[in-house]
Amino acid sequence: MNDTYIPPKVWTWETKNGGEFASINRPVAGPTHDRELPVGKHPLQLYSLATPNGQKVTIMLEELLAIGKPAEYDAWLIRIGDGDQFGSGFVEANPNSKIPALMDHSANPPRRVFESGSILLYLAEKFDAFLPHDPVARTETLNWLFWQMGAAPYLGGGFGHFYHYAPVKIEYAIDRFTMEVKRQLDVLDRHLADHQFMAGDSYSIADMAIWPWYGRMVKGGVYGDAATFIDGPSYRNVARWQAEIATRPAVRRGIMVNSTSGDPASQLHERHDTSDFDTRTQDKLQG
Repeated sequence: MNDTYIPPKVWTWETKNGGEFASINRPVAGPTHDRELPVGKHPLQLYSLATPNGQKVTIMLEELLAIGKPAEYDAWLIRIGDGDQFGSGFVEANPNSKIPALMDHSANPPRRVFESGSILLYLAEKFDAFLPHDPVARTETLNWLFWQMGAAPYLGGGFGHFYHYAPVKIEYAIDRFTMEVKRQLDVLDRHLADHQFMAGDSYSIADMAIWPWYGRMVKGGVYGDAATFIDGPSYRNVARWQAEIATRPAVRRGIMVNSTSGDPASQLHERHDTSDFDTRTQDKLQG
């Protein structure tokens, strides 16, 4: 890496750039191959991977089922490292080629929903759950939902990339994004000092959106030893909130869906029925 790099007048794409993701990152949109998406037996069809953005939606779906809503779903694994997100069917579901993507076959014609925040809001309105009716609480919930959607790129694409994934360590980039992530954590910590959940005393889609990113960050669940690097335990109110949400059975199930790493007993590559958590985790399939 040349420390005196001078940008050219016109940037050109070189696949050697991009480190770990060089084989799948590209500066153009659209499909790279023909591949139809599978469709299961339920009206809701989710195409995803257990990244923080994917976990938001599977947590929401499991929470809906836990309170008796008719939100049964099929969750199909999209292996982004293999380029599944560039298949023609997935691009039809999400032209941005990012997980998660949801198809609602209860609508006629079937309705596509993409962007994790949009999916959470869509499901909350469809099933009348986890989004308060009170105008003040509803507005506060949406404030924090959209805060997360705007803030997470600094955490994932900025801090996570340069601290953990980038092929070289660039001090300026790491310092820049670490400062912003710590500022965001301080925003959360100050807010949660006076609130049980993000919108007050009511668990909502705002918590589901923020928890997989910032909850995992302070507990060491993402980017190697990043929790040590950012002094995660010092954000005590975030840690309290993280621990409370982590005990929810629906959350524990939700983070298993479409998971391909960690303990095989916690990996449910595809989910088509509630019984799959007992019968189709990777430890059972491998055994």
